[in-house]
Amino acid sequence: MQKGAVMSAFAFFGALEIGLIYGLVALGVYLTFRVLDFPDLSVDGSFPMGAAVAATAIVAGINPWIATGMAVIAGSMTGWVTAFLAVRCGILHLLASILTMIAAFSINIRIMGKPNMALLGEDTILTPFEAMGDAMYIRPLVVGVLVLLSALFVVHLLNSDFGLGLRATGVNARMVAAQGASTGFYTYFGLALSNGFVGFAGALFAQTNSFADVTSGVGTIVVGLAAVILGQTLIPGRKIWVAVCAVIIGSVLYRLAVAFALSSGMFGLQASDLNLVTAVLVAVALIAPKLKQSMKAKQRLNNAKQSTSKNGSGEAL
Repeated sequence: MQKGAVMSAFAFFGALEIGLIYGLVALGVYLTFRVLDFPDLSVDGSFPMGAAVAATAIVAGINPWIATGMAVIAGSMTGWVTAFLAVRCGILHLLASILTMIAAFSINIRIMGKPNMALLGEDTILTPFEAMGDAMYIRPLVVGVLVLLSALFVVHLLNSDFGLGLRATGVNARMVAAQGASTGFYTYFGLALSNGFVGFAGALFAQTNSFADVTSGVGTIVVGLAAVILGQTLIPGRKIWVAVCAVIIGSVLYRLAVAFALSSGMFGLQASDLNLVTAVLVAVALIAPKLKQSMKAKQRLNNAKQSTSKNGSGEAL
């Protein structure tokens, strides 16, 4: 029984750690899909690129913090390329991101010189903190602090005058252009920032799991969307800080839900069913608000009918 409890705690904190890491991905997806209204699939390439750059730099003896910074820059460059293809070359947004994602796969292999790279025995940004106590508790705490700082930065940015222009670009690009601002610049910046967060997440993922793999980015966009949709469905709100908190909480809840479903053997689920569980959760999160609106509309219609019938009865009397 004690062993089961320990394993359960290990699984919980492991899911919490991964959920927080993917909270950075959710921040990036929120910036592109919600703020800029730009369907960016290149995160499937920038996530493993961040992991590849960080792992290669750490193995080469570079300071882990500098290596992580390099990963953020690499991720930002991925977003910049997508913006260049969309803005400068006039390629459809979705197609531009797909082209970048495909190219990133080969580039990541070039960076590492092989499909995967191990970090066992290498110092990471977590190494100094792990000496302070039980790594099972310390690692999620450190990752959580980094995610919190990133979230505060996003909230401060989007509430600034520059952030207002960034948000306006996604809502009404023509209006922004009419005011003399460059929508292209906002698109470049937004995609670079978004993929920078995703590259940061990839670097943390590689260091917490002690390996980097070119296939680690498969399905990243789906997980990010799941976090954004789930979080904003459970925690609706128009304020920036509410939306930012919602997507991060959505990422954590998503990972905890998946971990619970797989570990408990619910419905006979196995680890290979991860994508199936993700698809179902996203579908439910998308359908739930529409069902809620439909029920409210029916309720209003029924109330209107009842009010009309009462008025008709009163006039007859």
